Amino acid sequence: MKLTISKEQILAGLQAVQNVVSTRTTLPILSNVLLRAENGNVEFTATDLDVTVACSVEAKVSKSGATTVPVKKLFGIVREMNGNEIDLETDEKNITSIRSGSSFYKIHGLGADEFPPLPKFKDDKKVALQQENVRAMLKKTSFAVSTDESRYVLNGIFISLKEGKMTLVATDGRRLALVDEDVDISEKSSGEFIVPAKAVNELNRLLQDKGDVEIKFGENQASFSLKDDKGFSVLLVTKLIEGNYPNYRQVIPGEAKERIPLVREEFLQALRRAEIMTSEKANSVKLTFGKNNLAITANSPEVGEARESLAVNYKGKEMAIAFNPRYLIDALSALSEDEVFFELIDELSPGVLKINGPFLYVVMPMRLS
Repeated sequence: MKLTISKEQILAGLQAVQNVVSTRTTLPILSNVLLRAENGNVEFTATDLDVTVACSVEAKVSKSGATTVPVKKLFGIVREMNGNEIDLETDEKNITSIRSGSSFYKIHGLGADEFPPLPKFKDDKKVALQQENVRAMLKKTSFAVSTDESRYVLNGIFISLKEGKMTLVATDGRRLALVDEDVDISEKSSGEFIVPAKAVNELNRLLQDKGDVEIKFGENQASFSLKDDKGFSVLLVTKLIEGNYPNYRQVIPGEAKERIPLVREEFLQALRRAEIMTSEKANSVKLTFGKNNLAITANSPEVGEARESLAVNYKGKEMAIAFNPRYLIDALSALSEDEVFFELIDELSPGVLKINGPFLYVVMPMRLS
């Protein structure tokens, strides 16, 4: 293998893939990145066997071929090199020479045939969307994914492709975020699957504001193929979480008694200030809705107390309900709308946060002390 590549392109390729590489692996090949050069492109691939990321960038390829090299070492060398152009050449023993300006390095690798192959997906189970739409949907749900490993089906985002809608759901049992989007789904392409948190985090990092994403899925794996208008392409393949996702529809409360419009940023800042006065033992804030007023109070015996007051359009009877402030802050921070709507039934029922759009967020109340 022999090629010349710009420093900018090789760094872009390595940065896209190197996050998935585990530092504590017993298989040496999993610490390496696979380089495959052909037809004016070089493809970088890294995997931890659960999540695989491949990125293709332009290069001047004078001799096609493939090898694997330790990804952290290669990235470290390339990042510190002064020249804008980098020459890579690999011999039959998988030793790769790296030259740029007056710098010269040799790095020992392993054969490309040792690298785990990418799975193949059938072409009928697929759907295409714009990257910015998927990115926005993940932002509005991924914060609610559970980190409790004993309920492993909740350690990811549930994706449903049905009846012309793509729905994303995340819950940790105390809150639930749901967002959906109209998409073109053929009958064969409908299905449901759970994408694990690690793959979700990588997608949050890789998805751009422009370009398309094609999602394919099979029995136990899914792939996300990202392409932008500059010819930069990334493929993420992930194992899926096995098991049945709980029936999230039954958690969503029925008709609300009160629907209160709130200025998102104002509500968010007041909650952030009140949260300062909570503690591990007393980690709730009380929301008291009175005539045209919302009082936000936090009180913890060992810390002190906080009181905030917001003018709101509320005409109902006085109602006090307590929540973990972090759960409200997470959701409000993930939204960009100026106005949100808080829906309530009574002091003991879950609160629902909505926007003028296909998003809802259910949060369980806490006991009023």
